[in-house]
Amino acid sequence: MIILGLNTHHADSSAAIFIDGKLIAATEEERFTRIKHWAGFPEKAIRFCLEEANISLEEVNYITIGRDTGAKMDRKMLYLVKNVGKISSLLKDRLSNRKKITSMASYFSNKFHISESLIEKKLVNVEHHRAHLASAFFASPFKESAIISIDGSGDFTTTMIAYGKDNKIEVLDSIDFPVSLGFIYTAFTHYLGFPHYGDEYKVMGLAPYGEPKYVDKVMKIVKLKSNGLWTWDASYFEEIQVLYEKNQPIVPSFFSKKFTEVFGEARKKDEPLTQFHKDLAKSVQVFTERVIFHMLEHLQKRTGSKNICIAGGVAQNSVANGKIIENTPFENLYIPSAGHDAGISMGSALFHYHQNLKKPRVPSIKTASTGSSFTNGEIEDFLKSKNIPYKKMNDVALFDYISDKLMVPSVVGWFQGRAEFGPRALGNRSIIADPRNNQAKELLNLKIKRRESFRPFAPSILKEYVDEYFIHDDEVPFMEKVFPIRKEKHSLIPAVTHVDGTGRLQSVDKEVSPRYYALIDSFRKKTGIPILLNTSFNENEPIVNTPAEAYSCFERTKMDVLVMENIVLERN
Repeated sequence: MIILGLNTHHADSSAAIFIDGKLIAATEEERFTRIKHWAGFPEKAIRFCLEEANISLEEVNYITIGRDTGAKMDRKMLYLVKNVGKISSLLKDRLSNRKKITSMASYFSNKFHISESLIEKKLVNVEHHRAHLASAFFASPFKESAIISIDGSGDFTTTMIAYGKDNKIEVLDSIDFPVSLGFIYTAFTHYLGFPHYGDEYKVMGLAPYGEPKYVDKVMKIVKLKSNGLWTWDASYFEEIQVLYEKNQPIVPSFFSKKFTEVFGEARKKDEPLTQFHKDLAKSVQVFTERVIFHMLEHLQKRTGSKNICIAGGVAQNSVANGKIIENTPFENLYIPSAGHDAGISMGSALFHYHQNLKKPRVPSIKTASTGSSFTNGEIEDFLKSKNIPYKKMNDVALFDYISDKLMVPSVVGWFQGRAEFGPRALGNRSIIADPRNNQAKELLNLKIKRRESFRPFAPSILKEYVDEYFIHDDEVPFMEKVFPIRKEKHSLIPAVTHVDGTGRLQSVDKEVSPRYYALIDSFRKKTGIPILLNTSFNENEPIVNTPAEAYSCFERTKMDVLVMENIVLERN
């Protein structure tokens, strides 16, 4: 049974392919187009998945689309009737996007030269949030679990709660568009002067510099319900749209005049960040956590489960994720590596395989390494074609040499294995540095990543040492949670300790990431620190996908060393 799953004509377009329920490959289209959050038909991602599986499109049994244009049609029509005076642009955009989804067979026919009738027989639509739910639960190690999907919006739903058991998911309730926790966070993101799609993580990074002085004021936007759901005061917002220009998603600012009357004039993009902005960012983060905990507390009572699976764009809020077990009755939490919309491709395929076809569960997905990879030979061919000097080392010599370089200190581009699926670099497409280096954060932010100085860097820590350095001992394979770092360790790892004493950790498992584990362990043996600073291998672009992109990033930044598999390049 071969299933090709897609997130198409939506932000973070992607493809994933499964054979008999086993994930063979998954990747975002942006890794090939080099346009962040690319939205459109994921042709290159599809071709990659087919090549990795060594099959043709004709051999695929089902093509699942993480979108169901017919979902909640009655509620959509009611919304349009109630908002007839201000929905012209929204309706136009929705109809255009609907046409693209319903014309999927023609896209395949044009790009892959295959008959539309053959593709039509394979197509299966899976509602957006059900795909999110499936991407978390069916990939998890839990036999049964409560599940929640929270994001901006998809198929007229913004939040969906459910219960999963074995190979079945039962949807319990949902919140309809436009009432959205994701949209509230986006509104404040724009208000704070971060206008681009996906900038919400900047507010999360800024929040620790502030105090939660305005939580009560922000809470007035919403009304929490006794059933665990909530609604909002619509007067704070104007018409909400997601537009697409050259396959890039754009969300125009939608906070209303009342919003600015309550919170003051919005910060312009290039204006200085004041303490007010930092305090508001902190307040918005605390508000978001309160709403999440409210929903989860009631969901746990309703399901009786001790397990919780979370997906959707809000599942990328690693600060909130790190507090869930401590602040709700749940005891175990699973979040997939691609909790955001890219995970829709994986989730739609899993939903069809287990829920619709009633196939039994398979082992949980423990790795995000499902993307492109390159051999030493391919890397050498590229370097030789450009007359770029390099040296080659075996693994033992390489780990020893690079751990010494990190101690100099040096900043190292680390490119090995299969690229990660999701927004986090997890040791395959990473820039790494010595976490003991006080200057590393400033160097990386200003000279390599070229980004805001307040944004933190993550600690990759050997799995066995999490309890020694963090307040909570947990497996965090996808860098999906922020935990407090033990106070006595702050001075030992200043480059990965955020201003509030926390770190967004990745626990590195020897069985899952053997080469990255070996490098960190080599560094540990020399320094006593089982941690490396880890950030994504890019510079205001999608994470590098090929040796050519890795070398280009190395060449135009201040990186000292580039490692691609067993090949080492150093700056003269």
